[in-house]
Amino acid sequence: MSVRPDALWYTRCAVPNSFGLAMSHGWVENRLAGLGVPVRSIKEADDPKIRESHFDHSQPNSLRYGGASPALWARSSGRATRALGLQVTRESQLLLTRPGSGIETPKDLKGRRFGLPLWVNQQIDFLRAQALRGLENALGIAGLALADVEIVDFPVQSTFAGEKVHRIPGTETFGPRKLPGANGEILALIRGEVDAIFLHGATGLQTANLLALDTVVDLASHPDPLVRANNGSPIILTMDQALLDSAPDLPVAVITELLKAEARAAQHPEEVRQIAAREVNVSEYWLWRAYGGDAGLALSTTLEPEAIAASQAFAHFLFRHQFIPAPVDVASWVDPGPLAAARARIAEEAPAQ
Repeated sequence: MSVRPDALWYTRCAVPNSFGLAMSHGWVENRLAGLGVPVRSIKEADDPKIRESHFDHSQPNSLRYGGASPALWARSSGRATRALGLQVTRESQLLLTRPGSGIETPKDLKGRRFGLPLWVNQQIDFLRAQALRGLENALGIAGLALADVEIVDFPVQSTFAGEKVHRIPGTETFGPRKLPGANGEILALIRGEVDAIFLHGATGLQTANLLALDTVVDLASHPDPLVRANNGSPIILTMDQALLDSAPDLPVAVITELLKAEARAAQHPEEVRQIAAREVNVSEYWLWRAYGGDAGLALSTTLEPEAIAASQAFAHFLFRHQFIPAPVDVASWVDPGPLAAARARIAEEAPAQ
């Protein structure tokens, strides 16, 4: 028998995904209201310990759809969670340099200075992880290794959960947080104190354009999905095991709405651009460019072997570089049941042809 929680807590990253689309239409809240379960936002909680659950999945009765590093860290640290779905993206992964630096391809990075953020008060330094992953993969393309470059750290004392996000009334759009000390590597690149940095996504692409930076490589265009695997691809849908055990119909209900949102997205790509751009706080143009056009913005929650292999490659990287305390076997972490049940429900609810 399903035991209803007092509320379902949710959180997601500001990236194009079906959860954001479904929430913008109120579909998740409406579906769960019919089951007597209200929906609560982790990022908007007054309690900083609840807000920290976006990164450590400590809040009971919660789900998260977002970047891979925190989800893998939580699992590695002993949080009883399950991965219910993955979404592969073509999010831009940019290695950038100043004009005139002499760096035109990844092989030119040999012996040069690379700026990396170092979030000293974050349980999982996901920004450093994704930048280091991008650097390592770019160097690997050129037959180089991390030892071939000089790493320059830029410590940040702020934390992402230090203040709650602020919603634009009537939308699912959250304003940016105040993060003193962030982006020191960008300033250092402009000042000539480092030779290259990593930025990602729509804000990274827009920043590169604003500062007239040169792109050394965009790993999103690489044909190997394991090279593209990073914090932003695949993103991971996770839920705590206790909620899955006590109320197995809730994840099925949520994923059903996500699949409906994905079907709508395929027919209305302009809506995906509009909603996702608001969530990321960029123009539709930069979002469209950063994800490879409308084809790159196709939304699909899946558990296909290729997506699991990409997540596993990134998990290996995180453990190898001590971002997570223990290895994670992604295949055994996955619970395919709720996604399969949601697909079956969609088929049952589809009107007869």
